[in-house]
Amino acid sequence: MDRIEKSDLAGLFEALRDVFAAQREALIALDGKVGDSDLGITMNKGFIAAFESVRGNSTDPIGKTLQLAGMAVAKAAPSTMGTLVATGLMRGGKALEGAQAWGTAEMGAFWAAFFKGVADRGKAQLGDKTLLDVLSPIALSLESSSSQGADLVDALAQAVQAARDGLEATKNMMAQHGKAACFQEKTVGLQDAGATVGVLMIETLHAFVVQSRSST
Repeated sequence: MDRIEKSDLAGLFEALRDVFAAQREALIALDGKVGDSDLGITMNKGFIAAFESVRGNSTDPIGKTLQLAGMAVAKAAPSTMGTLVATGLMRGGKALEGAQAWGTAEMGAFWAAFFKGVADRGKAQLGDKTLLDVLSPIALSLESSSSQGADLVDALAQAVQAARDGLEATKNMMAQHGKAACFQEKTVGLQDAGATVGVLMIETLHAFVVQSRSST
C-alpha cells in the first residue's frame, strides 16, 4: 500500500481504537506517576468516538472525514490531551482538503499541520516534555521522506524511528506544563505520557499500512 484511500480510513481508525483500548491501563499507570491518571481513559474514549465518526461517514473526502473525526474526539474527550489530539486531527484533515488519497506527500502535510495545531493550542515549546517532542520529529522525518520521493511504508518506518527517538529524549527533559510541572525534578528520567500517545499513533499508522500491503 503506497497510499491510504478513503475506503481504508475505517480500518485505520478501528486499529487506532483497538490500540488505545489495549494501552488504556498502561497509559493510566504512566500518567499517574506525575499526572492525573486519566490519559488512558481519555484516549480510549477519544478514539472510540473517532472510529464511530469515520465508520459512519460514507460521503465526505479524506480531509473532511479526518476533521470530523477530530471533532468527535473533542466532544467525547474534552480534557487537555483530548483537545490537543482533536485539534491535531482537525488541522491535519484541513491540510488534506482536496486530496483524493493519503500518500507520502499528504502524510507529510498532515503531520506538519497536526504539529502546528497542537503547538498553537497547547502553547508549549520543543523541549518542554510534551507531545510536541514526538510530533516534531515525525513531521520533519515525513517532510524529508516526501522530498526524497520515498514510498509510504518506508516513510512511515522512518517516522516511527524518529518518534521513538523523540520519546526517549523526553526522559532527560523536565516537565513544564500541566500537573507534571508541579513535580519538575521528579519528571526527569520518565518518558512523557503525552508523547507516548504520539508514538502509539504513528506506530499504528505504520503497522496498518504494512499489513494492508501484505494482504493485497
